[in-house]
Amino acid sequence: MAVSQVSGRVEPKQHWAVVPAAGTGSRFGGDTPKQWLSLLGQPLMVWSVNAFSALPLAGMVIVIHQDDAVSQNFDYQVPFPIYWVNGGASRAESVLAGLRFLSELAQPTDWIWVHDVARPCLHSDILQTTWEQLGQEAVGGLVAIPVRDTLKRQDLAVSSNVTTVDRTGLWQAQTPQVFPYRSLHDSLNASLRAGVTITDEAGAMEWAGHPVKLFSGRADNLKVTYAEDLSLAQAILQARQAGLMS
Repeated sequence: MAVSQVSGRVEPKQHWAVVPAAGTGSRFGGDTPKQWLSLLGQPLMVWSVNAFSALPLAGMVIVIHQDDAVSQNFDYQVPFPIYWVNGGASRAESVLAGLRFLSELAQPTDWIWVHDVARPCLHSDILQTTWEQLGQEAVGGLVAIPVRDTLKRQDLAVSSNVTTVDRTGLWQAQTPQVFPYRSLHDSLNASLRAGVTITDEAGAMEWAGHPVKLFSGRADNLKVTYAEDLSLAQAILQARQAGLMS
C-alpha cells in the first residue's frame, strides 16, 4: 500500500470511492432514474458499485437525491462499508457533499475514486492498473481513451458552417477519476465558489493548477446517457459473461 508522511511519521494511504447518483437522468428520458433501470436482472447502479469489489477500499460514499428512497434497498455485494449522503443540484456539488462526509474519516492524502453511477461496465483491469500506477506517485488523474473518430465543430450561428478539429492529443474522459482528498475537496469547493462550470473532477483540479495524469481506459467503459446506451451496456456485459470479451 502507498504511504504518506504525516506529522513526522509514515502513514498508509487509504482509498475511498465517491459515487454521485443524485441525478434524475433527464437526457435518458422516462420517469425512472436510469441508475434504477434493470440491467441483466439487477439495477444498473448495482453493477457500477459492485465493480469496486475488486479493490480493498476503506469505504464508499454514494450520493443520492434527497427524495431517493430506493437506492439503499438494492443488493450490493462489496466487502467495504457503504455510506449514504444527500447530493446537490450538480455533479460537482454532489461530489463535494460526499467529500465533506469523509472529512472525519479520510486523511488529506488519501485517494478518492470518483465514479459515474452510469458506467456499469467498469472493468477490473482498469481498476487494477490505475491502483498500481497510483502507488508509484502522488499525482492523481483520470481514466481516458484517445479520441478515435474525426471531430467536427459546428458554427452555432451558421449551422452549415462546419470545420474539422485536429484530434491529435485529444482524449475522451471517463471515470474513475482519482485524486488526493484534500486537493480535490479544496479544488471543487473553490471552483464552485468562483462560479466556474465544472463537468468532472479533473476539470476542478486543472482549474486550481494541480497536475493531472491520464490513466488507460477502455472503449467498453460505456456511460449510459441515452436510452440506446442501455442495450449496448447489456451486450457488453453479456459478452463478458459468455467469455467472448476479456
